[in-house]
Amino acid sequence: MKISVQQLIWLTMGAISVTMISGFGHLFIRHHQATVRARPIANVNHATTKVKASVPVTIDWHKPSMARAYPKLAQYSAINIRVSIKKQRVYLQNNEQVLYTMLASTGKHGSDTPTGQFEVQAERGLHFFNTQSGEGANYWVSFKDHGIYLFHSVPVDANNQYIANEAKQLGKVANSHGCIRLSIADAKWLYENIPTHTPVVVS
Repeated sequence: MKISVQQLIWLTMGAISVTMISGFGHLFIRHHQATVRARPIANVNHATTKVKASVPVTIDWHKPSMARAYPKLAQYSAINIRVSIKKQRVYLQNNEQVLYTMLASTGKHGSDTPTGQFEVQAERGLHFFNTQSGEGANYWVSFKDHGIYLFHSVPVDANNQYIANEAKQLGKVANSHGCIRLSIADAKWLYENIPTHTPVVVS
């Protein structure tokens, strides 16, 4: 079969076109593969967040509320006491600078601790017992009505034994009959060290 020159030219051009297209195809595939290999694989963190269970704070109502020493009052010129009913705390301050924080328990509903401005009064003592309420306390210091509203230790029974289930409420629940309960150590320190006429603010 004879092939004309024109047909030979067309066959040659067709072969060249197929070769070029095939070459471009291989180049495209290699480029695409290289691009895929170059893409970073995102690290997916499947770790779950662990929720820590709240740990109840244990109150040692025998000891001072803070790990550090009580302040030396002689070094300060404007000592005052601020009682927070909301936070169940007693703050020993110099002006507005908090020097020491004590856990407290103020009056429960119906026997609320009076709010306002008062001062440490002359009356103080080592022990009392109230037969009407069936409770007493140690290391008491009056701040209102001369022996009626007091700072004192966590409560004791008729045998002067501390009532543990009441003492455990210190710093958590307002549970007194109107006075301000403190840990044994805090009450003892206040009894021995707080000067008469120290301003007291309860709010």
